[in-house]
Amino acid sequence: MVFEEPGTVFQDSAGYGQEAGFPTSSSRYLPIADHGLIGDLRTVALVGTNGTIDWYCCPRFDAPSVFASILDPERGGSFELATDVPARTRQFYFPDTNVLITRFSAADGAGEIQDFMPVVDDSRDAARHRLIRRVRCVRGTLPFTARVAPRFGYGAEPHTARLQGDKVVFESRPLSLSLTATAPLECDGRDVRSRFKLLEGESAVFALDRVGDEVTLRGCARREAEDEFEATVRFWRRWLSASRYHGRWREMVQRSALTLKLLTYAPTGAIVAAPTTSLPEAIGRARNWDYRYMWVRDAAFCVYAMLRLGFTSEAEAFMVFLSEHCIMGDDGATGPLQIMYGIDGRRELPERELTHLDGYLGSSPVRVGNAAVNQLQLDIYGALIDSVYLYDKWGRPISSGQWDEVCFLVDWVCDNWDRPDEGVWEMRAGRQNYLYSRLMCWVAIERAMRMANRRGLPADLPRWRRSRDAIYRQIMTRGWSARRGAFGQRLDQDILDASVLMMPLAKFISPMDPKWLATLDALTADLVSDSLVYRYDPYLSPDGLPGTEGTFSICSFWYVEALTRAGRLEEARLAFEKMLTYSNHLGLFAEEIGPTGEQLGNFPQAFTHLSLISAAFNLDRALG
Repeated sequence: MVFEEPGTVFQDSAGYGQEAGFPTSSSRYLPIADHGLIGDLRTVALVGTNGTIDWYCCPRFDAPSVFASILDPERGGSFELATDVPARTRQFYFPDTNVLITRFSAADGAGEIQDFMPVVDDSRDAARHRLIRRVRCVRGTLPFTARVAPRFGYGAEPHTARLQGDKVVFESRPLSLSLTATAPLECDGRDVRSRFKLLEGESAVFALDRVGDEVTLRGCARREAEDEFEATVRFWRRWLSASRYHGRWREMVQRSALTLKLLTYAPTGAIVAAPTTSLPEAIGRARNWDYRYMWVRDAAFCVYAMLRLGFTSEAEAFMVFLSEHCIMGDDGATGPLQIMYGIDGRRELPERELTHLDGYLGSSPVRVGNAAVNQLQLDIYGALIDSVYLYDKWGRPISSGQWDEVCFLVDWVCDNWDRPDEGVWEMRAGRQNYLYSRLMCWVAIERAMRMANRRGLPADLPRWRRSRDAIYRQIMTRGWSARRGAFGQRLDQDILDASVLMMPLAKFISPMDPKWLATLDALTADLVSDSLVYRYDPYLSPDGLPGTEGTFSICSFWYVEALTRAGRLEEARLAFEKMLTYSNHLGLFAEEIGPTGEQLGNFPQAFTHLSLISAAFNLDRALG
């Protein structure tokens, strides 16, 4: 099933092919999927298969960009590094790490770029945010060329560049960076270029550092780069060694875990939904959002995935973030929780448009901030309290203070579960009575009751039970459409929505219940296209936004898990294997899959990778 507007033309974004070098005017944009991710648990950079860093924010995820050519090659800024001759390129991660290798194979030689960001503790050096690019020639002889063209403040802040020995200092009003290189540098007062040739066994190092009052200028010689490389490899391998998953899809699960860790902001424990902004859900359309914040829902599901794999410290950091920043008094409009927060816990995330940037393949507007912060989305309470329940069960028992916070939230849910809201998909067409919102309110109360009963904690159980049972009865009566033979998107109607795939996953209904099996068949017929799952049909359920979108990858993995729990293991395994073919060359997923298999939306997306982990874990266990 494909939902397209009549006459829609999808522009092909795969204009690069496999030749290295810098973009021409006819192929200025790499496909979204043609990128790898590096980071230091405070910020990240996207590195294209052509060797160009075209997304980097410093000093943290939600800071204004320094390199943003993925949103505008002319005004966004980039760090280009490639062979100066035609070459085929390949990209992979150094095994069991987030160190990215881009290889170049040419007629006269072969070389590689090792891209990484050292992970340091809370010492002063953490503010350096060092990004290292180590170039090596491994066979023959290769000429390389580099161009470092930062554009501060999303390309809106002017800057200067001055040469100081083997360093160049880029200075703008809000931020200064230094570039150190073992190759010769040429500076024109704004950008830096370098041309150099490497023989077999030779290497060159480029290091980009944030500098300021607390961080002094420092070089990065070849020996230091080697030491930093080895320390970064040790860090990621040591972290990954705690994983408890050793099943059939170990490589994909581990890559997803490493990606989720990269999306964690270490100073607070917040987990960003994605590290980019405004990568489009449909080329040339306006469905472009800023995901560089902590969605309560996404982060709570991430905690589930991390706990499944044995990473309890990440779950504990998230619990601390919640207690310190999120759970406050009811403001009367959206309750004690916002749907998202800044990675430092701030509550104001004003949305604005950057009209000077073209957007990816002309997909405007480019947005920073997110107006959905003010929406009411009742499902977040279920996601959050479910994660607290799992942490209490698999991590460590929650404290008395945390239990008081849970009781406060559950009491609020008991008073407010029957309100219309904007729903899990952040509709901008007015509040409705969404089934998924009711479902997750049921989860919030039910999981809290489990904790109270298991640990003998004080709670108003009679009141909670009345609300829980009332939600159940409402869903089973008004959420079920006898005419459609399925559970619907909203109460008292029969439009389908993939969010109901969570009903058996949340243990609301038996995965073998006849009503659920009928719903699964209806979803398969109407929203599933060769294992790919659409969220809903936008023509039947207008969402207040123009255009259409691709299939939603988290829903595709929910579908795998629903098939698994229904005992349809052959179908589930085939759907899962098909979904894996839509990942990029590194095993990374964006938010959506487009009509020709291209990745769309912000990249990579935490929601997709956590659902992959869950689907792999449960399918592996069912297969035995």
